[in-house]
Amino acid sequence: MESRRNPEQLASTDNRVKRGNLFSYALGLAGQNISYGFISGWLFYYLEYVRKISPKVSGLITGISRIWDSVNDPLVGAMVDRHRFKNGEKLRPFLVITPPIIGVLGACMFLPLNLGNTALIAMICVAYLLWDLFYSFQDVALWGMVATSSPNSEERGKVSQWVTIGAGAGSVIAGLFPTLRGAVEGTGMSTLHVFALFALLFGCGGEFLSMTAHKMREHVDTPKSEESIFEAIFVLRHNRKLLLISAARLFRDISNTILPWVYFFESREIYDLGFTKIGYGDIQVIYGFLTGAFGAVAMLFATKAADRLGGMKRLLIVAQTANIISRVVCFFIGFNSPAQMITTMLIMSLANIPINSMDIAHRALTSDSIDEVEYKTGKRTEGISFSMQNFITKIASAFVQIINGFVLSALGHDSNVKNYEQNETYMKWQWPIFMMGPVIGAIIYLIFISMINDSKEDKLFIETQLAERRATVGDKEEMLESTE
Repeated sequence: MESRRNPEQLASTDNRVKRGNLFSYALGLAGQNISYGFISGWLFYYLEYVRKISPKVSGLITGISRIWDSVNDPLVGAMVDRHRFKNGEKLRPFLVITPPIIGVLGACMFLPLNLGNTALIAMICVAYLLWDLFYSFQDVALWGMVATSSPNSEERGKVSQWVTIGAGAGSVIAGLFPTLRGAVEGTGMSTLHVFALFALLFGCGGEFLSMTAHKMREHVDTPKSEESIFEAIFVLRHNRKLLLISAARLFRDISNTILPWVYFFESREIYDLGFTKIGYGDIQVIYGFLTGAFGAVAMLFATKAADRLGGMKRLLIVAQTANIISRVVCFFIGFNSPAQMITTMLIMSLANIPINSMDIAHRALTSDSIDEVEYKTGKRTEGISFSMQNFITKIASAFVQIINGFVLSALGHDSNVKNYEQNETYMKWQWPIFMMGPVIGAIIYLIFISMINDSKEDKLFIETQLAERRATVGDKEEMLESTE
């Protein structure tokens, strides 16, 4: 039995992350999420509404493409774990190599070319598959840097907090597109060219901004793995914590977007707030801002909140419990009159205080799980572990795209008319699906998360043992060098 040492020994200043590097890292995540938020959030809509491809075909195209995309993520993660660059680094060089390629491919998907449906679909599919392949390498490297930022779990928790805030800021900027789109279209520019413009500004520009993350350094080093790609993937069987987080996120993400929220907000051309009337694009931005503002501020205190609650696991349980309760209440309140809209926004704003911190907890727990795997197997798995984050996002998105197509078809949605002119069935079911659909996923999420072990004592014990192992390895290497 290995002896337990005082975990306070791990909290040395050498393990602390410099503020300048942390800021650059967070800024890089903001840029990446500006790009990803625009492309992933609007491609389906672009195909159906702008290019006039039927929702079933659009859903199948984007859905099947994303299923394949999700499959390649574990392969990419395993390749990253097995590879080292000439300078000895594992992740950081990807943050310079991949962004320009991703940005150009993203812009290509929205080129205003006059093509037939078959040629257009073929072009977008090829561009998307290449875009996603390079994006997978970038995403694994970007998030894997959380685990290599420090050998200390508390420092990694802080890093996870700030880079998640950066990623959220990028998503907020991408979320401004409906309002910006309306403003640009008001100048007389066609919708087709507006999408092309923002694919360049957000899709391409965001990726170039993401290159600032390269300033973050790798502070946890492990030997290069010599095992095969498939052996590297199967290391996941030792990571129960990550598998439970992944299953929980899958059901949550699928249920969150059974009906894209842009379709719900476009169900009325004008929203009457009593004192003024505004368009659907503006109300969507207002809803997104108000329901996210308090949660965004609360993210600054996520690690402290987790400490008070007893760990990241409890933060996740509180967040999803609040989500369930708030959505059930808001469903019965409705979203028709000004009073109902304001009340619903306020309730969802309060619920989003813990909800917005969930990804911080996911990434902190994932980083801890990498330590656990290294303790069990001696293998460091940033690549395959953080590829699961991308894998779950994409496989959920794939199912959502297919489900979206069939749900819209079942509701009789007609892409040739505006959403506020749709049939009675569509208008009746959009609110229940929008508000109550996520409740199903939240309940399943809680079941999986409740099975995670988040013992602080076990975590600090593992960190102590790993510190001793690394010191021993370093001493042996120095002895070998001195004898040569």
